[in-house]
Amino acid sequence: MTSATLASILYVEDDPDIQTVAQIALEVVGGFSLKTCGSGAKALDEIKAGFVPDLLLLDVMMPSMDGPTTLAELRKLPATSATPVIFMTAKVQSSEMEYYKSLGAIGVIAKPFDPMELSAQVRKLWQEKM
Repeated sequence: MTSATLASILYVEDDPDIQTVAQIALEVVGGFSLKTCGSGAKALDEIKAGFVPDLLLLDVMMPSMDGPTTLAELRKLPATSATPVIFMTAKVQSSEMEYYKSLGAIGVIAKPFDPMELSAQVRKLWQEKM
């Protein structure tokens, strides 16, 4: 069950510097509530512990469990079985974009992203889905 308003985001990103920039962009600029995880396994733990985000924001390339694998695992959990997802990646050729959309992504945000535009990009993709 997805809510009509976007307030909380689960952000999975293995690079601490990118985490910090995105956190400032989404919390300070965007006004979102953000829970950041450094790995897919940590994201699964957060959901199993009771965190229910309105949106999943997943880095594609991460060690051990990449974004698509993380999404597949999150889809197995009732709390995130239908949660909208946006992938973040440097690989934004049309074939890759089609692949991410085939996984159910509502959109893809290119990295490196503009910190001042990130929250607006997320909000726009969310609104297009609604």
